[in-house]
Amino acid sequence: MLPSKVVRNKAGRFVPVLLAALILAACGGQQVQQMPDANVQAPANKNSDYYLQQVQQSSDDNKADWQLLAIRALLNEGKYPEASQQLTQLPSQLSSSQQQELQLLNAQVAVSRQDIAGAQAVLAKLDPSALSADQQARYWQLQIAANQGRPSLTLLRAYIAQEPLLQGDDHQKNIDATWLALTQMTPDQMNSLVINADENTLQGWLDLLNLYNANRSDAEMLKAGISDWQTRYPNNPAAKTLPTMLSQSNSFQPASTGKIALLLPLNGQAQIFANAIQKGFNDAKNGVLATAAQPGAQPGAEPQVNAQPADAAQPGSQNNPIAANPVISPSAVDTTAAQTPADSTATGDVAAAPQGAVPQVAPPSSATEVKVYDTSSQPLQQVLTQAQQDGATLVVGPLLKNNVEELAGSQTPLNVLALNEPEQIQNLPNLCYFALSPEDEARDAAHHIWQQGKRSPLLLVPRGALGDRVSNAFAAEWQTLGGGTVLKQQFGSTAELKQGINSGAGISLTGTPVTVQQAQPQSVAIAGLNIPAPADTATAAPAASSGSVDATYIVATQNELQLIKPMIAMRVSSRDNLALYASSRSFQAGAGPDYRLEMEGLQFSDVPLLSGANPALMQQAAKAFNNDYSLVRLYAMGIDAWTLANHFNDMRQGTGFQLDGNTGKLSASQDCVINRKLTWSQYRQGQIVPAT
Repeated sequence: MLPSKVVRNKAGRFVPVLLAALILAACGGQQVQQMPDANVQAPANKNSDYYLQQVQQSSDDNKADWQLLAIRALLNEGKYPEASQQLTQLPSQLSSSQQQELQLLNAQVAVSRQDIAGAQAVLAKLDPSALSADQQARYWQLQIAANQGRPSLTLLRAYIAQEPLLQGDDHQKNIDATWLALTQMTPDQMNSLVINADENTLQGWLDLLNLYNANRSDAEMLKAGISDWQTRYPNNPAAKTLPTMLSQSNSFQPASTGKIALLLPLNGQAQIFANAIQKGFNDAKNGVLATAAQPGAQPGAEPQVNAQPADAAQPGSQNNPIAANPVISPSAVDTTAAQTPADSTATGDVAAAPQGAVPQVAPPSSATEVKVYDTSSQPLQQVLTQAQQDGATLVVGPLLKNNVEELAGSQTPLNVLALNEPEQIQNLPNLCYFALSPEDEARDAAHHIWQQGKRSPLLLVPRGALGDRVSNAFAAEWQTLGGGTVLKQQFGSTAELKQGINSGAGISLTGTPVTVQQAQPQSVAIAGLNIPAPADTATAAPAASSGSVDATYIVATQNELQLIKPMIAMRVSSRDNLALYASSRSFQAGAGPDYRLEMEGLQFSDVPLLSGANPALMQQAAKAFNNDYSLVRLYAMGIDAWTLANHFNDMRQGTGFQLDGNTGKLSASQDCVINRKLTWSQYRQGQIVPAT
């Protein structure tokens, strides 16, 4: 038997070892407990670096789960090459839940690549009822993205299925998107809808739309109708959370024209434009137009406008350059390209072909007080505050784009009809936008050329910012119509064009594709799913041959067009079915019979006032502005601004507003942007006639 002292000493040596073992075991246990679980059916709230680190540290049992989560994070961050690499490294054998997640990721990849058919094929293989709540929300969002925002019964059902899975801002976005899809459906689509007997939510939405369409012109009736609808459909998501547009309609403050504040730049380069708009606005308000108003002449009649030599510097010429900020007239010259002043005086008469209905003008009003405020002398916020203190009930203006950009942040309670558009339209309940712009004309030209059956357009535009703006607007609208690639060719100064015509080179109908960054609804994060627009990897496509182009849209001055048209003829056979179109930029005073014969067959767009809708008013305006058509167009804008101000309530309360204006057939978009459909005319045997 060992002495007790020895026993105690040995026991003392074992205690530290035992404690160390226990501590290590405890640490190991804590380490096991701290290892996070990978759940592919749950939200992926971490960044891709976190998930990739877990992939490196995980065992084979749950490595595939971490890889799938990493791929999802990479896609949401727009890291497509890295995501593709991870997809190739997935094991071939996956569980059923992992297979479902992989299908969702494949659909997301297809949508990001704009492979819509591929995305729809992948989604068709999935059963949403077998997915988790998070996966279902992503599934329906992918279905919505695959529909590309085009209103349809499929899109409506996807929004309705997604709604219960969302909360907070995502839920409101879903409600607003559902309403937008409904209001954008055409009458033919609505009439052909066939829904199932158990689709009570969808039926409620359709009844709300019918109620809105029947009562949108009467704010009180609309409010009462919505209240009754909420009683009849208490479980409809919109009964608890109205679409933002309807909420705005419920709180809409009717605009009064008792006292109008007209905001214009009364000094500086834009003053000449402001004066033309102000004259049109005041003439309409004071009833001066009544003396000039008369029914449009019969087709074939040619109201004559005596063209005078343009002694004064024309807006946009080198003698009177226009800064980029105030340019709003479609015919205004782009100062980024060299310009050559007109080298010929106006000789002869301009014949305009009357088309369509006589434009509508709001009745004159002696009761309305109009006060003009100078936006060039003080900050916009000060002007708005002063107008409010002076008792203004409605604001018309401002005119300059930088001032219009400030409107959204001004938080003015006044109703505002802005006379320009910002780069990013904001849908505010007290704000509408009315502008004359080259982009407006380009979008209208896309529709006109499409309706005439042309499918391969070439744009001939001036080198510089103006040409880029027109090209982008045309191409974007063309693609929304279902068109494909739009080609663009740029030209330089008149002097360069003259060199080309003297050399006999002509203009070949070739160009480079216009790259359009389409607005994509799926680029907005909803339900934890974010599909950013893929990086622009487009490469220049081969230039089209002259045989493939069937339409050419030309944005040129009168002098430039006189050179461009014969240069096209040098390279195009008379047997080619090529249609030529031009913007209003080429329609100026001084185009006599010889010019009209030279332009044989060419179609061009312009505002109704310059197209013969009201010959007497046109003569009056041409005389007042010395036949400067740029200013006549702005004069027409002033007239229409008065009429639109008197219809502010109708414009702001939703879609459906239409008006025959002096600047075009006017309609209001969902965001209360005034769209213009122009009048198209054609040169035929020395005359100007309606385009067919």
